[in-house]
Amino acid sequence: MDSLIAAAGRALTAGDVLGALKHVGWRDDPPALALRGIAMAQLGDYPRARELLRRATRGFGPREPLARARCVVAEAEVALALRDFGTAPQRLEDAAQALAARGDRANARHAQLIALRRHLLLGRLDAARAAVGALDLTDAPAAHHALAALAAAEIALRSLRTRDARLALQRARVAAAQAGISALSAEIAQVEASLQRPAARILHAGHEQPVTLDEVEALLASGTLVVDAVRHAVRDATGMASFARRPVLFALLRALASHWPGDVDRDTLIARVFRIRQPDQTHRARLRVEIGRLRRLLAPFADLTASAHGFLLSPHGARGVVVLAPPVDGEQGALHGLLADGMAWSTSALALATGDSQRSVQRALAAMEAAGQVRAIGRARAQRWVAPPLGGFTTILLLPATSPGA
Repeated sequence: MDSLIAAAGRALTAGDVLGALKHVGWRDDPPALALRGIAMAQLGDYPRARELLRRATRGFGPREPLARARCVVAEAEVALALRDFGTAPQRLEDAAQALAARGDRANARHAQLIALRRHLLLGRLDAARAAVGALDLTDAPAAHHALAALAAAEIALRSLRTRDARLALQRARVAAAQAGISALSAEIAQVEASLQRPAARILHAGHEQPVTLDEVEALLASGTLVVDAVRHAVRDATGMASFARRPVLFALLRALASHWPGDVDRDTLIARVFRIRQPDQTHRARLRVEIGRLRRLLAPFADLTASAHGFLLSPHGARGVVVLAPPVDGEQGALHGLLADGMAWSTSALALATGDSQRSVQRALAAMEAAGQVRAIGRARAQRWVAPPLGGFTTILLLPATSPGA
């Protein structure tokens, strides 16, 4: 390693990005390109950083596997910041294995942490739990301990285990202070603050009440029958049934729960669910069919009986019924949750994270743009979407796969 590369490396480690560029900013050899790429990433110029890292990777070639693997890991971190999930995760895994095989445990672990973060962004909580369990933090620097604890806290929050989340955040805060990384400490403080903000709304008997994550967790454990409009499911203390792929049935269920303990007349249900103001016998026949399907799915939780004018929801036992609604109305809750991180997302990345088709996501984004909720940057394949944060709410429940059993 020549003296200029060494000096640039020391400058980057110390956070002196401009000092590093003074040493290598004019060079195009692979080690200099790699350092320039890392410097650009620290300055926030991610597209330029990725271009430089790719050139460095090609320049190192197969004869320098260690340097090449480090560039692959750096490029994966930049891709994550760009919310670009197009690269096969196997490439990062191969790089981690190459680094571990050559004794670079720190960068191998960093690659695992990047893969863990990718799982969280895509809502793959089971894979994220497995990744946390596979981390070997023996002799790891404090920053890695902080990142691992922060990931564990996010998994706990998205699984509505707030006590576990607080304990993990406490570990993360201590480790971040030891590492002396202010940006990491700020991110941890932001997650801690989210525990104090409303995460959803309870709708009951015509009233609306904002609730925090702690209150949502307590509600789900209380025995109350919860019609969960965040995840399109019905829950109680014993179980959960998803209606995510049964939108008509869930619309019926929500209408019935919103009027509990009263009944809902047939014409109101038809208007609410089928959007028909002047129903005829065919619409009433269709309503009977859908009510029959809903009655079978609800059997473990409640009875659905006919009244003089409509239908009545009757939970088993003496339990009450509430609707748990997202902090914002509309069908684009997951998009609000993902865009709330302040980063610019592509349509394809949003589609991958939500599990919807790109066409569906594009239509939803167009509706949100018309309502002034999101803004497009760039055009064609370079187009990205950004949104202002939802003031006063935390969006953790809006993220994909956020609830237990989801």
